[in-house]
Amino acid sequence: MVTKRILFLVLLLCVVRLYGQKIKPVYPIPSAKQLAWQELEYYGFIHFNMNTFTNVEWGEGKEDPKLFNPTQLDCNQWARIARAAGMKGLILTAKHHDGFSLYPSKYTSHSVVRSPWKNGKGDVVRELAEACKRYGIKLGIYLSPWDRFHPNYGTDSYNLVYANMQKELLTQYGPIFEFWYDGANGEGPNGKKQVYDWTLFHSMVTKYQPQAVQFSDNGPDIRWVGNERGYAYDMTWSPFNRHEIYPGYPKFDDYRQGQENGKYWVAPEVDVSIRPGWYYHPEQDDKVKSPDSLMKIYIASVGRNANLLLNIPVDTRGLIHPNDSASMMGFKQLRDQSLINLIKPIDEIKSSSRVNGHPISFVRDVNKRSFWAADTKDAMPTITFIPKNVVKLNAILVQEPISLGQRVKQFSVLLTDDTGLVEEVKGKTIGNKRILPFKERKIKSIQVKFLDARGQVLISNFEVLRITSQRNEPLYR
Repeated sequence: MVTKRILFLVLLLCVVRLYGQKIKPVYPIPSAKQLAWQELEYYGFIHFNMNTFTNVEWGEGKEDPKLFNPTQLDCNQWARIARAAGMKGLILTAKHHDGFSLYPSKYTSHSVVRSPWKNGKGDVVRELAEACKRYGIKLGIYLSPWDRFHPNYGTDSYNLVYANMQKELLTQYGPIFEFWYDGANGEGPNGKKQVYDWTLFHSMVTKYQPQAVQFSDNGPDIRWVGNERGYAYDMTWSPFNRHEIYPGYPKFDDYRQGQENGKYWVAPEVDVSIRPGWYYHPEQDDKVKSPDSLMKIYIASVGRNANLLLNIPVDTRGLIHPNDSASMMGFKQLRDQSLINLIKPIDEIKSSSRVNGHPISFVRDVNKRSFWAADTKDAMPTITFIPKNVVKLNAILVQEPISLGQRVKQFSVLLTDDTGLVEEVKGKTIGNKRILPFKERKIKSIQVKFLDARGQVLISNFEVLRITSQRNEPLYR
C-alpha cells in the first residue's frame, strides 16, 4: 500500500513538471466573446446616411427623405476595400441622431422607404450584410438611441420603439459581431430628452446575438477610449468600474484609462475618422489622413491595449472615395512592412526566472495561449534579448495572456546600442498588446524589467520591430 502511494506521488510530480504549475487568474478576466473581439484588432466604421447628402455632421430630423439618393451605391466596393486594407469587419450607421433609417423599419416612417433610391425598395443594411458575407468580413451595427425625428422620443414608449428596431437588425441580417450605441442624448421633436432603458437595450442583443459585443461609454462588453483622435493611453486598463457611470457620463475623463482594480473586464475601442469629419464632405477630399498618420494611430491604439475602429465616410455616390482607399492601402503596406518580428532563431532570449511548464521560449513561439511565467518570488522579473548580430530597431512588442487577467503596471526597457550606449524607455500597462517605440538604432541588447504588477508576471509574446514610413524614414524619434 505504501509502495503504491509513493508511486502515485512520483507520477504526480512528473505530471506537474511536464505540464507546469497551474497559474491563478487575476480578476476580472475577459469572456470568450471579449477575447474573440480583441483578436480582431482593426475594423472599419461606415458613416453614411442622410447627413452625407445634407453635408452636415448632425442632422435635425427635419430632412426630406427624397434627399437620400446615392447614384452608384456599391456595398461590395466597401467590403472589398475593407478586406484589402486588412480590416476584419465593418460597422454601419443604420440610424444616426436625425432618425433616418437605412433599412425599411416597421417602427419609423423616416427611412429609405420614402426615398427615391431604388424606388423606396432599397435596404443598405441588407446590401452590406451580403457584401460582408461575400468578402469574408464581419458586420456590425450602429443604432443611435437619440432620435430627433421620432414623435415618441422623450416618452417611455420610445424605449420599446428602439428595442423593436434592435430586434429587426439583430434577427434579419445574419451574425453581428458588434452593436454600437452612441452616448449622445439631446432633445427630440417634442423638446424632451429620453431616459434610456439600457437594461432593455442590452437584453435585446444578449437574446438575439449573444456572441456580439456591445459598445458604449460603459460597455457592457467594450468601452469608449475617451477621445476621437485615435489613441489610447500609456496606462490603459481593461478592468473597469462600469457600474459607476452611464453613456454620456459628464465626468468620463475620470474613467477613460480604466481602473487598475476595476470590477469588470471592459476593454477600450479607439474610434477615429480617416478625415476631419465623420461624414463625407467634398471640401475634405484633400484632408485624408496619410498612411504614416494612420500607422501612428495604430501604434497608439492597438499598440496600447485597444482595438482600432477607423471611420470611412462614404460619399454621395455611395462609394468610398479613391483618396480614402489609397491611404488605407498605403497603411496596409506599412503594417505589412513594419510588423515583422526581427528576432531570429539564432538570437538569445533569457529570463531572470521561470516556473515549470512556462519557459522563456514560449514568448517567441506562434501560440498565443502559451506564455512565460516569472517566479512569484522574483522581485523584478526580466526578459533580455541578445541578437547574434546587431540589428536596426525602433520598437518592441509585448503581450500578456489576457485570458488570465491584465497584470503589468509598469515596466522599463534598457536599450544598448552597438557603441555600448544605454538608454532607458519606460512604459506602464501592457494588456493584449503593447508596442513601445523608440529612436531607431543598431541594437546590441534589450532588457525589459517588469517593475510592478497586479500578480505574477506572465508574457505570451515578445517581438522586436523596425517600423517604417512612406517617406522612407523612421516614424518615431
